[in-house]
Amino acid sequence: MNLNPTGRVGALCWVIAAPVFLVASLVTGLRWREPAYSWASHNISDLGNVHCGSWDTTRPRYVCSPWHPVMNAATLATAVLLAAGLLLSWRTLGRGAVVRSAQTLLLLAAGGYALVALYPADVDENLHVLGAFLIMGMGNIGLLIAGFAPPTTVLGRWRALTVAAGLTALAGTVLFFAQQGLGIGVGGMERVAVLPFPVWACCLGALLAETPPVNVAQEPASHIAS
Repeated sequence: MNLNPTGRVGALCWVIAAPVFLVASLVTGLRWREPAYSWASHNISDLGNVHCGSWDTTRPRYVCSPWHPVMNAATLATAVLLAAGLLLSWRTLGRGAVVRSAQTLLLLAAGGYALVALYPADVDENLHVLGAFLIMGMGNIGLLIAGFAPPTTVLGRWRALTVAAGLTALAGTVLFFAQQGLGIGVGGMERVAVLPFPVWACCLGALLAETPPVNVAQEPASHIAS
């Protein structure tokens, strides 16, 4: 498979998305003071809350994120990069109902990242929760569906990676909403639900970026030879 320039840009967008999100999470979390940010106890959304104070009646915790603009900006950038990667590689990933269904659901998940960035939980909880649903619900289902793309498609060539990511994400989603931490805390379980999509996109983007570029000059010769 040769990758055209548009598809290569899309692949690079995917490669960048996960590091942007993870680095922002780490840096923003390190700026917390009294209490320190806990990856096991605090939600990802806590990093983007704009106000300080007690939060959540289900799992009460004190939230104060001084660098919330950094996290929200990085989350919005992640949304743009994931969406750009999908749209620019739309034809590259293959054709058919399975591929298109997966792409559509993953595009909705990218929109979910935009919603949670633009509407922090303590600003508009309803829209924030909608964004989380698009990420952990629609996106993770789309990720699993992508694992069943025909083997002749680009998605189908890396089925094992995709199915593993989809199953991990869906298991994390179920356990997170059931408030089961299984030793890593509910906050840790949320990351199991959220991170597979951008990490999978990063891995797939790197694999795509390594493919040879389209050589227009050689196309006619190869066509005649065939």
